[in-house]
Amino acid sequence: MRTIIFLFSLAFFACTPVGHEEKVKEVFIEGEPHILLMHPTIQNLERFLYLTGEGIFPLPDNYRVVGVYHTNASYNYNQAAAFIARENLGNMALYAIDKPISEEVLFTTSELTEIYTKLFRQSEGVLFLGGPDIPPAVYGEEFNLLTVVTDPFRHYLEASFLFHLLGGSQNPGFTALLEENPDYAILGICLGMQTMNVATGGSLFQDIPTQIHGVTTVEEVIALDPEKQHRNYYTYYRLDQEVSTPTFHRIKIGGNSHMAVIAGSTEATPYILSSHHQAVKQMGYGLRATAWSMDEKVVEAIEHTRYPNVVGIQFHPEVPSLYDPDHKITFRPGEQPTHSFLDLYPGALGEDFHRAFWVHIAGMYP
Repeated sequence: MRTIIFLFSLAFFACTPVGHEEKVKEVFIEGEPHILLMHPTIQNLERFLYLTGEGIFPLPDNYRVVGVYHTNASYNYNQAAAFIARENLGNMALYAIDKPISEEVLFTTSELTEIYTKLFRQSEGVLFLGGPDIPPAVYGEEFNLLTVVTDPFRHYLEASFLFHLLGGSQNPGFTALLEENPDYAILGICLGMQTMNVATGGSLFQDIPTQIHGVTTVEEVIALDPEKQHRNYYTYYRLDQEVSTPTFHRIKIGGNSHMAVIAGSTEATPYILSSHHQAVKQMGYGLRATAWSMDEKVVEAIEHTRYPNVVGIQFHPEVPSLYDPDHKITFRPGEQPTHSFLDLYPGALGEDFHRAFWVHIAGMYP
């Protein structure tokens, strides 16, 4: 692996209270390009390093990564700070936000606005990654019995930051930060796409099987066409939760979109890795759908109609095993893994789309 390492050192911040201006000066190096990575867990940092180190996500070597998080979030980001120090990753740093945040101030000017503005102006783009369910109150709905919220402060921060970047129907008079730099690049993956939609005033189906397909049991979901299964419900039967078991299904591609460029044709229906039970319902302000599940009931990709480098996807192209021919997959408890993703979906069936995806996304960053 060609891991990106820089010769200069960089101070990083975990939960140490340091003045905002001092943090900006230490974390961001003048004249260097920066990409923000929200929710910088060890796994997310490792995945970024794998994708860039293997040339799958071909950013220039001088890109610096700043992981952004809220100090009240559930994850212990001190672990990520220790990982950065242990691996001597001079191109990575953490930026902790410790200002109060709540549902009442997400979609308006607050004491966080100045921080969001500085982060935006110091960077070329930002990645929002996968994770757990968003508190339904954030998008004005009651709490579904099947919704599971485990990290509310992470969601508050990411929804608020995306609102400041893109604006939303919740506050029509607010001027989006991207008006200052419309070419700024934003990628939202899975939860990241859902947060993008919620931040701009959209809403979510809180459970795909019950609200879209009208089924209420695991057995009924498993009996559905595999194209309608958006995560692996066989895992409900397993006692050992250590092993991840993915689900793959095809997607339809819409024209005049990033997805069409990546796929090379609107006729392509590549297989993707799917792991979610919620989905876009009402579309957020300024967004449009550009890919769907094969039954067209679940939105699989969105992009902004005003800002050309804003893309959200419901699937997971960031998982390293998708590019590893030696990583064999199991789909059901007790099965022996026999095939890799590349064995099952080579070339036009899936591999080409995933590799083209990251090349295309890298091209969004100047």
